[in-house]
Amino acid sequence: MSGRELVVLGTASQAPTRTRNHNGYLLRWDGEGFLFDPGEGTQRQMLLAGVASSAVTRICITHFHGDHCLGVPGVVQRLSLDGVVHPVVAHFPASGREYFARLRHASSFHEVADVREEPVERDGVLASGPAGVLEARRLEHPVEAFGYRFTEPDGRRMLPGRLARHGIAGPDVGRLQREGTLVVAGRTVRLVDVSVPRRGQRFAFVMDTRLCDAVYALADGVDMLVIESTFLTEDEALARTYGHLTARQAGSVAADCGVRQLVLTHFSQRYADPARFAAEAAEVFGGEIVVAADLARVPLPRRRG
Repeated sequence: MSGRELVVLGTASQAPTRTRNHNGYLLRWDGEGFLFDPGEGTQRQMLLAGVASSAVTRICITHFHGDHCLGVPGVVQRLSLDGVVHPVVAHFPASGREYFARLRHASSFHEVADVREEPVERDGVLASGPAGVLEARRLEHPVEAFGYRFTEPDGRRMLPGRLARHGIAGPDVGRLQREGTLVVAGRTVRLVDVSVPRRGQRFAFVMDTRLCDAVYALADGVDMLVIESTFLTEDEALARTYGHLTARQAGSVAADCGVRQLVLTHFSQRYADPARFAAEAAEVFGGEIVVAADLARVPLPRRRG
């Protein structure tokens, strides 16, 4: 598994439709695979999308409404059936430990996969490593819910022209990146001499919530924001009552937070034309807008510069 893309497994809110499965999203990030909110039917959607169970390295559940978690039994059992050898870490609101336990052991099966439960207790960092930092923030929904954000460390972009002028090529490039300096023909070349700063890529996943500070904190400066837009503005009162966002509100968040690519999803079945979500968000956000569709693949935007 390589590359960085969002594989959309389902986009329906509350109930699946003829054209939309329950929620489900796999973020491929080089060697990592973050499975967000696997709703009912996720295992089958993975097959249709060509996603192997071995692609999953973390399961991240925002909250325990059915459209965001009823796919857990099938996914967990498939990990064992396929003999996935690497550990799979599961994050979910700590208040829902009992729900996750029921889902994980919903029926009899031979469990061999190494699924490690790491419930989310509060805002903060959940995991960190060379690939980046995964963090969570509490959202505002009738049940406890958390959004997720993944941030790659800042690095440096190598400049081929400067490398050539200093006579650096092949394995020496990697050595310079690791050690910071390299002696070439009696001269010391520093990493800063042949590179420029490179901002790490950032991703945020925001599901069922009203507008709140956490939404903006998660979305701040991300390259891709996957965000619920259950309702249109004509039904904003319903959105507020049930703890959801409108497409316009999602667009406003993206505009205020400097988001590069806005991915709208989690659509109410009351709306027949998905183009209306993009049109409404575009009234306030001038960047790239994607209306998520089942089984679509959405590449993370290319790095700037």
